[in-house]
Amino acid sequence: MNPQITNLVVILFMMQVSKKVPFDDPIVLNGVRAAYVVSNLIILAIYVYIQRSINKKKDMTTLKYVEPAPMGSTDEPKLITTTVHAYDTSQLRSLYKSQLMGVGMMAVMHVYFKYTNPLLIQSIIPLKGAFEGNLVKIHLFGKPASGDLKRPFKAGGGLMGGMQGEPKGDKKSIEAAERSGRGGAKEE
Repeated sequence: MNPQITNLVVILFMMQVSKKVPFDDPIVLNGVRAAYVVSNLIILAIYVYIQRSINKKKDMTTLKYVEPAPMGSTDEPKLITTTVHAYDTSQLRSLYKSQLMGVGMMAVMHVYFKYTNPLLIQSIIPLKGAFEGNLVKIHLFGKPASGDLKRPFKAGGGLMGGMQGEPKGDKKSIEAAERSGRGGAKEE
């Protein structure tokens, strides 16, 4: 099933559940806080394991792809030449950043604005998202990096993911970018 649809179902279900949870009770509130912290610690442990797996494999296979220009930019797409190790590391770094952003936003909402209901939802959705990630499927579950898991990964189906454009790893796009001299940035 589509992850976006299951996220919507989980959110709607958890919103109904959170209406019934007595957040006025300090024991319940501390339990929900603990669930949120444990959820984020599990995600952190998964990402650390993946980082160790990436560094252990240290796959230095060359990976070429054409990165689309940023949305609204007049720049042309640029050719990126990197390794599988560097690509996975950069993808993992972006996962760390997005998780920290979520924790930061949740901290502001809970501590500053005193919202408690999102704690319950945010203890499930990011954990679910972590297990649905491409790096987790490859490095934790041992699925082969082919089909949908072929690098470069397709853009996430988020709000702006479909509008951005996807990195192109096909031979025709790479040759066209090499001929036109667009970029050729080498990432180590």
